[in-house]
Amino acid sequence: MTSVGITQIILYMVVLVGLAIPFGLYMAKVFNREKTRLDFLFRPIERAIYKVARVKEDREMNWKQYAVALLLFNLAGLIFLYLILRLQGHLPGNPMNFKGMSRPLAFNTAASFVTNTNWQAYAGESTMTYMGQMLGLTVQNFLSCATGMTVVIVVIRGFSRKRTDKVGNFWVDLTRAMVWVLIPLAIILSAFFVSQGVIQNVSPYKKVTTVEQASQTLPMGPTASQESIKNLGTNGGGFFNANSAHPFENPSPIANGVETLSILLIGAGLCITFGKMVHNWKQGAVILVAMLILFSIGVGVAYYAESQGNPLIAKVGVSQPNQMEGKEVRIGIPGTMLFTNVTTDSGCGSVNAAFDSLTPIGGMVPMVNMMLGEVIFGGTGTGLGGMLVFAILTVFIVGLMVGRTPEYLGKKIESWDMKMSILVILVPSACILLGTAIAVSTKAGTTAVLNHGPHGFSEIIYAYSSSSGNNGSAFAGLSANSGFYNVSLGIVMLLARFGAIVPLLAIGGSLAKKQDVPLTAGTFRTDKPMFPALVVSVVVIVGALTFFAALALGPIVESLLLR
Repeated sequence: MTSVGITQIILYMVVLVGLAIPFGLYMAKVFNREKTRLDFLFRPIERAIYKVARVKEDREMNWKQYAVALLLFNLAGLIFLYLILRLQGHLPGNPMNFKGMSRPLAFNTAASFVTNTNWQAYAGESTMTYMGQMLGLTVQNFLSCATGMTVVIVVIRGFSRKRTDKVGNFWVDLTRAMVWVLIPLAIILSAFFVSQGVIQNVSPYKKVTTVEQASQTLPMGPTASQESIKNLGTNGGGFFNANSAHPFENPSPIANGVETLSILLIGAGLCITFGKMVHNWKQGAVILVAMLILFSIGVGVAYYAESQGNPLIAKVGVSQPNQMEGKEVRIGIPGTMLFTNVTTDSGCGSVNAAFDSLTPIGGMVPMVNMMLGEVIFGGTGTGLGGMLVFAILTVFIVGLMVGRTPEYLGKKIESWDMKMSILVILVPSACILLGTAIAVSTKAGTTAVLNHGPHGFSEIIYAYSSSSGNNGSAFAGLSANSGFYNVSLGIVMLLARFGAIVPLLAIGGSLAKKQDVPLTAGTFRTDKPMFPALVVSVVVIVGALTFFAALALGPIVESLLLR
């Protein structure tokens, strides 16, 4: 570890918070439907969409109606994307004459992009047509991200409203997330990426002659437009198989830095949006601080582990024990480990390094980031929703300790709220452990592993952690493009995503019906420095109790064996 590397990480967090504050305030105005300086531009577009779609923007829904609209919309997206992937060989925009995907792979990919996971069991440059990339994958990158934003807005409204069963209109929230936030940001970011060298074209692949006089085929395609929403929406699906380690996706250190910032921008900004919408900015700041604490711990541990390198190589007298394996010299260890933690602390999953080449502890950190429920910023919208659930769990535990009905932001936390909160935590965790247990117990699961022993186990549990956490990054070493993994991981993605979203909407609906409880001398204050420390402790303890035994079978024992 170097002072320059540590400074780089600290500077990143300072810039992130500096950008998140004004952006979060802007999003609060958008979802509160307040006036902004961009009304003249976006309001006519919004009205036109409502007119064509026959949406009555002043008609709100209860949480059940909201959930039905969300589920049906995503089901339609799943079917539509599945058909595109199956039929892409017969659609235009296919200069390389690629065929349609097989049924298991098309199901896996459709489930992956609809759930904001973007797990890719294929190589984009040899599988996906331009039409499939643009009309199929990129569209779902926008829609899945916007869906996550609508969910957390419902939870926030639950805290800010009282004595009502109305939590908003799904179609209005979805439209405003798209028109007022995602599309403008993506256009700006796409233009920046093109200026840095990210390609954007629909040309056939180019054959070139290298300096060694060998022939090489260079893949082309509309990359910058997908790269922008891939990061902004915490999607992570790369245009190319190497993802952000590919020079056509991530051509410069400046582009790498902007990608890293864009991944967490909306997630961090939503914390500020939360504080603004509940009329107490300290509550949003407390949640943001809790996320930054967990983020700092993960980055610090991973950076230290990778700086030490492989101890087996150090034993043979090599001065620098293979620290750069799987990383790029133009980005370095601190930039690589910062990106690694950012992408797994969020629901993004884009990568600029080979995770399978990390040290056991360095590889365990991104795994743990996802196992915690990706509440450290997390997927766009759903990450803050998950952290608010841990905040509810924290005040519930405190209430048990002092013998008082727990309250959070003036709302009593009752039996229904706790049941839904436990489901939000339990469903993704169960998907990880049960999916891994089935995989390691079956021939179809174990024969796809290239590395046996604890490292092979790590590859399997990482795959299910990534799928359950709506992340999509891979540990490599696992031949995931098989019928067993395509189907099982696809099922995990759907169960974990919507098995957490529906209880989150239920929590929002329950809270909105309640009357505010006035502060008293016995009220536990959640806007004081002690609260983020307690939330962090609860997140870590729940994660350790759930996953420590599994981690002991994988990266922990592997680290001990190396030494």
